Amino acid sequence: MINRRSILKSMGAVALATPVLSLPSIGRAQGAAGRVVIVGGGFGGATAAKYIKRANPNIDVTLIEASGRFYTCPFSNLYLGGLREFESIGHSFDELTDVYGVNLVTGWAEGVDGDAHTVTLASGDVIEYDKLLLSPGVDMRWGAIEGYDEAAAEIIPHAWKAGPQTQLLKSQLEAMDDGGTFILSSPPDPFRCPPGPYERVSMIANYFKNNKPNSKILLLDSKDAFSKQGLFQAGWDALYGDMIEWVSLSNDGEVIRVDPEAMEVETAFGEIHRGDVINIVPPQKAGAIADAAGVTNEGGWVPIKPDTFESQLVDDIYVVGDATVAAPMPKSGFSANAQGKVAAAAIVASFAGEDVGTPSWANTCYSLIGPEYGISVAAVYRVEDGAITTLEGSGGVSPADADEDFRRREAIYAVGWYDAITQDTWGSSPA
Repeated sequence: MINRRSILKSMGAVALATPVLSLPSIGRAQGAAGRVVIVGGGFGGATAAKYIKRANPNIDVTLIEASGRFYTCPFSNLYLGGLREFESIGHSFDELTDVYGVNLVTGWAEGVDGDAHTVTLASGDVIEYDKLLLSPGVDMRWGAIEGYDEAAAEIIPHAWKAGPQTQLLKSQLEAMDDGGTFILSSPPDPFRCPPGPYERVSMIANYFKNNKPNSKILLLDSKDAFSKQGLFQAGWDALYGDMIEWVSLSNDGEVIRVDPEAMEVETAFGEIHRGDVINIVPPQKAGAIADAAGVTNEGGWVPIKPDTFESQLVDDIYVVGDATVAAPMPKSGFSANAQGKVAAAAIVASFAGEDVGTPSWANTCYSLIGPEYGISVAAVYRVEDGAITTLEGSGGVSPADADEDFRRREAIYAVGWYDAITQDTWGSSPA
């Protein structure tokens, strides 16, 4: 019987034991075994690039990423909570390019022609591919909440993509007077990182406790239940008393309108709440390049073939990470990393004319409620009857009755998890 502890240990061991191989750089002129273009250098795309080259260094791999440095959403909440510096969540692509021979193109991919097998960049350059892998993450559904658009996000940030938005929210929290009110609006499912909003208020509560102890947090939720809810709420009570107030959907937690000038939000029953700092996490959809490639469904997400993560709608296009319809797997960095490996194996097998085996995946998610208070959830997934399912009896959540030492160790494991998965993905240490 697989238990939760053995899963966590094995996942950490696998990530930490990944060898770094010195492989030659294979260019197009040398006659590659196939051409793969990857759009998006996050947990899914960077992992796929690395594992394709590890499996067959003769495959030509080009990674298109808007920035030369990738900042992770995991652990961005710790930056907001004052536990990490911003650059500690930044990672370079040096190992991919220098060790594995991945071609890095810094720019925006704007168009995909599935028939011609080409990707068009914002610069006008066109790159041909035999196989295309998209790891586009999420985009915000601007306008889903009245008054909340890209301009409003410069006043009331979403901070759901690590980068300038995260830094903007941090600066607003630092400028807020002690005794002020911070409001966070959490979206309906599905969205990136289900426990993320709740870890965020935890970390901001930690910052307030140490720096602005008279401040309050109002968490307005578009759901009646959330990931690891009992564990989060017990942690809030233990560490922060009555600082955090959670309002469920049934109790009028759904935000339907935002007024950036007045710094107000309106909920479905007409209640007006004013905040000194407001963080709106809006409804989401797959990143824009997925739409351009024609692989999204009517809900804005990407249906995939579970065995390979190839698009159900367009041949030779694979999609991994938050953009996909892969439930019950959550939209998480760990899921994207695991999916990237499965897609990489499928692409390599396809070039070789071989069958790919039936995959299985694991996911674990650590959340910090305080610097020495961690909780986690883990599960194993497999393909059954053409769909991704949870392996019965696998995984689980942290015990509700754990003592302080257990919570402290889970906080330590969270840091180890982050170090291991970022090493596995980018092989780079933060600056």
